[in-house]
Amino acid sequence: MTTISQPTVTLDVTPLAGYIGAEIGGVDLREELHHDVIEEIRTALHTYKVVFFRDQQIGHAEQVAFARRFGKVTPAHPHEENPPEGFPEILPIDSRRYEENLGRKRTSYDSSWHTDVTALVNPPAASILRSDILPPYGGDTAWTNLVAAYENLPAELRDLADRLDIKHRFSTRATSGSQRERKVREANLVAWHPAVRVHPVTGERALFVSPGFTRGAREIRGFTPSQSERILKLLWEEATRTEYTVRFRWAAGSVAFWDNRATAHLAISDAGHLGHDRVLYRVTLEGDIPKGVDGRESELVSGEPFHGI
Repeated sequence: MTTISQPTVTLDVTPLAGYIGAEIGGVDLREELHHDVIEEIRTALHTYKVVFFRDQQIGHAEQVAFARRFGKVTPAHPHEENPPEGFPEILPIDSRRYEENLGRKRTSYDSSWHTDVTALVNPPAASILRSDILPPYGGDTAWTNLVAAYENLPAELRDLADRLDIKHRFSTRATSGSQRERKVREANLVAWHPAVRVHPVTGERALFVSPGFTRGAREIRGFTPSQSERILKLLWEEATRTEYTVRFRWAAGSVAFWDNRATAHLAISDAGHLGHDRVLYRVTLEGDIPKGVDGRESELVSGEPFHGI
């Protein structure tokens, strides 16, 4: 455990797994945190890729205020029309809404591995998620370290991945005729991204394959659909190897803060069939346009960039 002394608070940063994840203690997210404390949290985020806070008594306003210390906060989601009143930045991750929009009980909209909204040409830089209503058991979330996944590829496979561009698309999954289906169709978010992106702060290279958004396209530039699918499957398997992951059990007052440029995550779908509700609230920070190892940028196919408010 690393203890970090600050002018106003002492942070306890405890790593949780071999490649990813740390829990931060000794901080109250309701407070106006000292600049040095914010910078130490930012450093921990870049080091561990996802950080967790326990026993936080915050609501929408405090969550948004905390997020703004790290960058521009975006609207809730490109497809969201009904955020909580007065808080356009908040996206409810709400099993009750999924049942209405998707026609079946589930605890997450996307129960596959994904990096948030990579169908955008500028996917969010980071996301902050806090718990509200939780099932008595189940409903955990896992994250994987995409930097570790890239660094541990064989050299020949890294060289291939460095040159690939993958199409990312937002698939509907929503009930035909629903508000969600209409919003997905109207926004029509599609972008080409390099399969390996360079982190704009750390300079690290991350395997940028986001299965939840590349399964719908199954397209790598210069390859046939069947060739693309085989290559993507290989990269997905490498990106989500168990040793690169951390699993987090939610509890009252839990907050997760992850670097969307270096991770993918999975809402584990083991609670919806039990009939339990699961409600969390997410905010996201405006992201940059990804760049590959040779400096090439992601390309917008359709839709619009997503900017802060």
